[in-house]
Amino acid sequence: MATADFGLTTTKAPFIENAQQNGEMFIHQPYELYSEENQDTWRRLYQQIRPKWEKYANKKFMEGVETLMLDPDNIPKLQDVNKYLQPMTRFEAKAVSGYVPAYIFFDCLRQRKFPTTITIRDGKKLEYLPEPDIFHDIAGHVPMHTDQRFADVLVRFGEVARQAALRAQQMDLSDEAARDKIVESNIRALARFFWFTIEFGLMRQGDDLKVYGSGLLSSSGEIEYCIESPKVQRYPIQLEWVINQYFEIYHYQELLFIVDSFDHLFTFVDELEVWLHQGKLDNTSGGEPKINPEDLHSFLTAELEG
Repeated sequence: MATADFGLTTTKAPFIENAQQNGEMFIHQPYELYSEENQDTWRRLYQQIRPKWEKYANKKFMEGVETLMLDPDNIPKLQDVNKYLQPMTRFEAKAVSGYVPAYIFFDCLRQRKFPTTITIRDGKKLEYLPEPDIFHDIAGHVPMHTDQRFADVLVRFGEVARQAALRAQQMDLSDEAARDKIVESNIRALARFFWFTIEFGLMRQGDDLKVYGSGLLSSSGEIEYCIESPKVQRYPIQLEWVINQYFEIYHYQELLFIVDSFDHLFTFVDELEVWLHQGKLDNTSGGEPKINPEDLHSFLTAELEG
């Protein structure tokens, strides 16, 4: 099959390659480029996971799915998603060409914009892929953005990231290596917090555990595994555990944390900011995620006026 025939398939889309080569991070969604195979992949993903959502997903997520009127048969147009989303919480899905450096990503949340991948995974690899795709972002993340309290959590988290960038830029420059080590530790703490809550969080709902993390909500296999498997360790959230726990992206997660509500989660974001200013995020344990130079640079050069 020629490269041009791949439509907007993850890692195989000429449109995305061109945008990246041109330095275009924020782009439009060229809906006409989706191939029939792309549409069929969305259709099969949705059919597989809808019954799992009904059994395992947080009720606010299910309300969001209905609010957004997600089409089970066709990849959503972001303009249609935003038509329903923005009046609810003022969030919007914003198309990107791929990787977004950490500070830019977190600050988008502060501004109620969600960087959204527009490609979709290869139909031969439905179950799992380490890269985000439009199914992960739109079907996994965005329904939660219709809930006001969850949206508040994202904005508050983005504000904490902004405080981390401001703190980084105010550090003593006489020892850049020492400064960079602290900033990398701060970014690692933020990334781990996001991972174990927004991406892979569990929540109590009455006597049951339900899923609100998008990484789980977009995987028909892992959404069941995370609740049913005896191999998964599930603990009430503790901030010191979350910021010091490494994670790996290439397999199902076997350590997850539980919150009681989105109000409960919001208090942990507040605590995260306090710990930032107390220096408690300056020496987190090593391991994943590795902080790449682009992520570090994004915090050290962030424009923080206004």
